[in-house]
Amino acid sequence: MSETKITPHMQSFVDRFVEFSARLANQVHLRSLRDAFATVMPIFILAGLAVLVNNVVFPWIFEGDTLVHFKVWGEAIINGTLNIAALLLAPMIAWSLARNKDFDNPVSAVVIAISSFIIMMPMRLQLTPVGSDATVNVTQVLTFSNIGSTGIFAGVLIGLLSTELFIAISRLKALHISLGENVPPAVSKSFTALIPTILTLSLFAILAALLANVLHTDLIHLITTFIQQPLRQINTSLPGTIFIYSFGNFLFTLGIHQSVVNSVVLEPFLLINTNENMLAFANGQPVPHIINNIFVPTFGMVGGTGSTISLLIAIFIFSRQKSAKQVARLSLAPGLFNINEPVIFGLPIVFNLPLMIPFVLLPAIGIWFAWLCTTLGLMSRCVVMIPWTTPPILSAWLATAGDWRAVVVQLAIIVFGVFFYLPFLKIAERVALKNSGTEN
Repeated sequence: MSETKITPHMQSFVDRFVEFSARLANQVHLRSLRDAFATVMPIFILAGLAVLVNNVVFPWIFEGDTLVHFKVWGEAIINGTLNIAALLLAPMIAWSLARNKDFDNPVSAVVIAISSFIIMMPMRLQLTPVGSDATVNVTQVLTFSNIGSTGIFAGVLIGLLSTELFIAISRLKALHISLGENVPPAVSKSFTALIPTILTLSLFAILAALLANVLHTDLIHLITTFIQQPLRQINTSLPGTIFIYSFGNFLFTLGIHQSVVNSVVLEPFLLINTNENMLAFANGQPVPHIINNIFVPTFGMVGGTGSTISLLIAIFIFSRQKSAKQVARLSLAPGLFNINEPVIFGLPIVFNLPLMIPFVLLPAIGIWFAWLCTTLGLMSRCVVMIPWTTPPILSAWLATAGDWRAVVVQLAIIVFGVFFYLPFLKIAERVALKNSGTEN
């Protein structure tokens, strides 16, 4: 099966678009965000396992005080993962950005990011004690809400800003303190970073003081209220998610990985929704969000980007083209684990217009259908973070903490996808046959 032939003008547009997208993919801040989120993802998957075991497995086995004692295991893991999500992300972003900018002291950037994040926390909290109507001021307290899900976007921004500021100041040679060649490198590095550290943290402290004394607020609250919440409401709405995710899939049809868009524009906000869902489920509270970064891949990436497991099934059942069947056979095993580069580049789907259309549209339909089923109460909301390589069927069951109805929904998407891909597959085969005859 061959790529679709396009006109010179269209080719020129595609080339320029690909070049722009490639530059965007390599932009240092976006690349650093992708690296940081990929690094902490195993921690959130562990949190998902803890939520699943605590709320599904343990209640099957234990009850009463025994259940309470065993659930301490999962609660401890949740405290060390979901409840400090922002505190984990800020230093990892600093590390990734420092490494990507070839800064020779990324560890110092990590320390600066953590310190800056804590400096920007509210200095006092107003709490109402149980059984009392009066509020009291509490100081020297860090809340899980600020260092956890609520503060994720603030952690991202502070991690980026503190690292950029620290690196810029560190590269001013006039501020370096030289102790000579006989001093151990570790000691020399610490003194080289001394003045940049003082200046960077002092600037953040001045900002924190101004916000506290003049505006009676803090940076975490401002970022959460005026940036994070509006963007999250737009990006994780059904139209917003479908548009952003579909655009990322379209980029993949041009050979540019969809994570260029999704991991930066969508992933941080989906992760906040996921953390809030897992915490609510773990605490026995109503689960707030339908769309999160468990829901989207489970029902919009069945077999990988483009839900290509349906395409492979369509090829096996309906295709008569030997080359397509050969690619499908080679792609099936990795496709079961949502790794579908073999079919994307081997069939190919890239620059193959007939297959580009369902590759972009089918995931959007899958997300919409699963959203509709969840809204109507026909399946549970996704509450367990699972590895993205979890095979279909198992992924739907695990993501919803064992709801068999979610498996039925995912199967329906797969079956629908087979027949949705089919006419486009036939067109692609005819185009390939015609191109082959023309070349001969």
